[in-house]
Amino acid sequence: MPTRGEAFAGLSVALTTPFRNGQVDVKALQEQVDFQVKAGTTCVCPVGTTGESPTLSHPEHERVIAAVVEAAAGRIKVMAGTGSNSTDEALHLTRWAEKAGADAALIVAPYYNKPTQEGMFLHFKALAEAVDIPICVYNIPGRTGKNIEPETIARMAELPNIALVKEATGSMDQASQIIAMTDLTVLSGDDSLTLPLLAIGGRGVISVVGNIVPGDMIQLINAFQSGDIAQAQQWHKRLFPLCRDMLGLATNPIPIKAAMKLLGRDTGELRMPMTPLSPDQEAKLRSTLAKYGVL
Repeated sequence: MPTRGEAFAGLSVALTTPFRNGQVDVKALQEQVDFQVKAGTTCVCPVGTTGESPTLSHPEHERVIAAVVEAAAGRIKVMAGTGSNSTDEALHLTRWAEKAGADAALIVAPYYNKPTQEGMFLHFKALAEAVDIPICVYNIPGRTGKNIEPETIARMAELPNIALVKEATGSMDQASQIIAMTDLTVLSGDDSLTLPLLAIGGRGVISVVGNIVPGDMIQLINAFQSGDIAQAQQWHKRLFPLCRDMLGLATNPIPIKAAMKLLGRDTGELRMPMTPLSPDQEAKLRSTLAKYGVL
């Protein structure tokens, strides 16, 4: 049975927000979009966790979305991060993204204020009713402090515009429950869990590692979809050390920004309170990239 957000199946890449001297580097951002278009990526996701959205001002947030939509020019889908722990703020950003030409909105569960399940449902209902673009429910309790329970996601699935779930709970049981209860398109929010999630009915990934090796992640997904499980497992094994470092050496997006810098694709600049890798961590990352064959 085709899932609701099928147009977003495959590889989506959570873009970093490049900075130069403290300002958003729009040229480098647009080069990232071109890089993903050439790789054959399905969709790019600006201003999510990887895009350092918590430290962008609202005008910057809007500027990044507009720059990515402009660079995409219809060649690749754009799923813009528009979540907030204030429903009014999320409404403003989501409406803005739709007007700017985004194809979908990636909306993280309200963080810090820990709403009840009813509050979660009403938050997403308000957003789904305010726009015509599909919404991806981004569930990452490790960051937000509160899980959106599968039963709540099943209620959300009754709303026409809720089409996808970015599943970043790390729980295959929770993912299985959502896949069993709904026709939502479930995408992995953890690179290293892409293959396990595909195996239970997931349809792709919103990837961090895809910033540097999108082609390899596409190969993994394609191998699985074509029924070549052994080939998919080979890609999983090959990608695993890279996936582990991107999320294990330090908080995302610190390692991916360091990797992009080492590969000459970014300044590596972060915004406080994010700080660069220590020399030891950078040496480990350099070694992983060299072993992988990209450095």
